Amino acid sequence: MRLLKRFVTISTIMLTILSCAKRGSITGGPKDETPPQFVRSFPPNFSTNFKSQEVKIYFDELITLDKPDRQIIVSPPMKNKPEITPLTGARKYVKIKFKDTLAPSTTYTINFGSSVIDYNEKNPFSFFQYVFSTGNELDSLSFRGTVVDSFKKETDENISVFLYEKNETFNDSIIYKSAPRYVASTLDSTLFQFQNLKAGKYHLVAVKDQNSNYVFDPKQDQIAFAPETITIPNDSIIDLRLFKEKISFKLSRAKQTSKYGFEIGYFGEIDTTDLNIKPIVEGQTMQSIYYKMAEKDTLKVFATPFVEQDSLLFHIKNNLVNDTLVSRYKDQYLDSLKIDRINKKNTLRIEEAILLSANTPIQKVDLEKIKLIDQDSVAVPFHQKLDSYKNTVAFDFNKTEGNSYKMTLLPKAIEDFIGQINDTLQFNFKTGVKADFGNLSLTINGGDTPIIVELTKNKTITYQKVLPKNKNTIDFNDIDPGKYDIRLILDKNENGIWDTGNYLKKIQPEKTYFHSETIHLRANWDVQQTIMIPQSLLEKP
Repeated sequence: MRLLKRFVTISTIMLTILSCAKRGSITGGPKDETPPQFVRSFPPNFSTNFKSQEVKIYFDELITLDKPDRQIIVSPPMKNKPEITPLTGARKYVKIKFKDTLAPSTTYTINFGSSVIDYNEKNPFSFFQYVFSTGNELDSLSFRGTVVDSFKKETDENISVFLYEKNETFNDSIIYKSAPRYVASTLDSTLFQFQNLKAGKYHLVAVKDQNSNYVFDPKQDQIAFAPETITIPNDSIIDLRLFKEKISFKLSRAKQTSKYGFEIGYFGEIDTTDLNIKPIVEGQTMQSIYYKMAEKDTLKVFATPFVEQDSLLFHIKNNLVNDTLVSRYKDQYLDSLKIDRINKKNTLRIEEAILLSANTPIQKVDLEKIKLIDQDSVAVPFHQKLDSYKNTVAFDFNKTEGNSYKMTLLPKAIEDFIGQINDTLQFNFKTGVKADFGNLSLTINGGDTPIIVELTKNKTITYQKVLPKNKNTIDFNDIDPGKYDIRLILDKNENGIWDTGNYLKKIQPEKTYFHSETIHLRANWDVQQTIMIPQSLLEKP
């Protein structure tokens, strides 16, 4: 009996313990949100008379490196980048092994950005730097600024910023072939900061350095530059505007794509002024025509007649180029004429034209063989405009809201360069009513130049108008409902387009301003918005 009571007592105690454990079960504790902390380094951080070829930096917990190739910046840059380990796995230290001979009397900064993170929770130890000098003292001056994209609302991350010493060997072309004296990065923001600089005069540029080679490649890199020499120490903040240069026009190659069709690729901005393309076979110039392919840096050339030869020569000439290209030449299939409508949406805006394109060059449009009627079968007069360079035909007419239209192209309405004609085609579309659209009225203050006003949706220009310099209001009527961003271009040279910059010519890109508020326009709404261009933007060069 005594044993039974003891068993019952022990069982009761165990059940109580288990019950308590269930109600207040053990957890892992609060989440670790503390980043790793620097403990020590060998040689010590901020060492002078540095002679070591290896550095070890210790932290208070297991760490790993996140995107070290983007985050870790060595300044001044070394021809052979130091070896940094571990790149994977977990350790309590980072080892840096130098592969270059260190320059004498130079302060080096190794900026880790946010690459050092704890192994388990990935908390970053941001902006940690290891600094040393091969001389008797550390350079201690600093300099900061911002880099923003001159045309896009968002600026890419990890823009490299370079400082070049303006000494007796400096010239503007140095950025194409030599590494800078100092390097910084915007990392994941638009801000940059140089530290541990020595006093002097410098040339400042920022580069979207696609190859991470510390030089500017205009074919693929964006660039920004300060218009004046930077003097260190300097208390002011420098704002840089990043742009992509127009590269010089250059022909690429020619290739045959069909019996009479050829494609000629090119680089850079094409100038079609007096552009002459002559296909030559057996010393004889062929009949030809060309147009610009949509969304490709390519000219589509058609040449007749076909002659049985292995190759065909193109002589291409304008005010920028005088060159020849050769293409293989053989009998291939014939491109059949295909007509397509570019703006395929069913509902047209009142001010919108019908736009047709073709896959072969449009040579002739016969209006007698094109019929346009409304929903009451009443003939509607229209006019057309052929754009040979884009190979499109625009049909425009006076539209009424809430109406339906049918356009019929009878055979021979459109004839191409090689004599092909269309089959019967029919396009149906309608116009919306005023209540289907919205109206936006903008009041824009500031600036003494014409302003190109663009409404963008998903980074695509949807509507564009020019505000003359003697006015400050502009209206966008009957526009599709949706969310729009507003970009303003200060059109300094009054040519109606945004002009990029040029580094060697010391031309800055035309200034742009993005309205901070996204406009939400609903059907049958009238929205009024006032935009004030900042005076600071107007004052800067």
